[in-house]
Amino acid sequence: MRVGFIGLGNVGGKLAGSILRNGYELVVHDLEESLIQEFTRKGATKGGSPKTMAQTCDVVITCLPSPAACAAVVEGPNGILEGIGPGTIWAEMSTTDANEVKRLAGLVIAKGGEAIECPVSGGCHRAATGNISIFAGCTRPTFDKALPFLTVLGRRVLHTGDIGSASILKVVTNYLATANLVSVAEALVTCKAAGMDLGISYEAIKISSGTSFVHETESQVILNGSRDISFTMDLVSKDIGLFQAIAETHEVPLEVSPLLNQIFKDGINRFGPRELSPNIIKRLEEATGLKIEAPGFPSEMHDDEPEEPGYEVVPKGPQTLAAE
Repeated sequence: MRVGFIGLGNVGGKLAGSILRNGYELVVHDLEESLIQEFTRKGATKGGSPKTMAQTCDVVITCLPSPAACAAVVEGPNGILEGIGPGTIWAEMSTTDANEVKRLAGLVIAKGGEAIECPVSGGCHRAATGNISIFAGCTRPTFDKALPFLTVLGRRVLHTGDIGSASILKVVTNYLATANLVSVAEALVTCKAAGMDLGISYEAIKISSGTSFVHETESQVILNGSRDISFTMDLVSKDIGLFQAIAETHEVPLEVSPLLNQIFKDGINRFGPRELSPNIIKRLEEATGLKIEAPGFPSEMHDDEPEEPGYEVVPKGPQTLAAE
């Protein structure tokens, strides 16, 4: 299978690395020539335009920073739509708007291609090892066709339903991660203000009912001081804004979500859009005069699980339970 990959940033570059590492023929494209060269040195082929990649690859994956960027690559001049045809899959791995991905998927399908949205969740450190989780929205036949390369990109692959369903679930999970991050920041600052040892505080939270994936990862780089989780405030703001828009569309009167959006807008105004997202804690550090750091924590996260073959996650339900 010849796999094209467009978008070699923090997440995309790691996902593309899994494709190359597992023996697939990889074709790459990015606006940054240095990122393309990094992959061609490892054995990938430079892809040229998205149109050319759609003409010559079995699947073309996009992993881009915004819905607008994805639309430009799909339907812009020399875009995927100009080259895609029967037998070729467009796989959208960005965190994007559900209505927009449905619109673009419809255009791809009208040209005879197949479309799947497959955003990932679990952190850049797991994207690097192929152990990240994947939500896949598409028809069941397209999912079955895509599963072999999806299980190379990720460990746990969940078919979420039709196109659009995976994008909704992705922004839901990113919203929850953001709520976790802000509450963890408040907890650590409060522990410090109360005179607690931050290393002990970290362990207490970790072994308690208050723990979370965010605490066990992002709290470590917060306490190290690097705050490096390879994710920035502008991307958080985009994701929780998409979540808020879904809720408003369906007239859900949220209370926490508007506050989170306000907190990150303030963070961006203070520290800039490309500030690392865990540095949202700096708002409280500045307000209290406290420095939330402790010795013995890593500067970045590394996945300590060995890379293993991926598999489809089958949801629990009446049919599954009856079979057991």
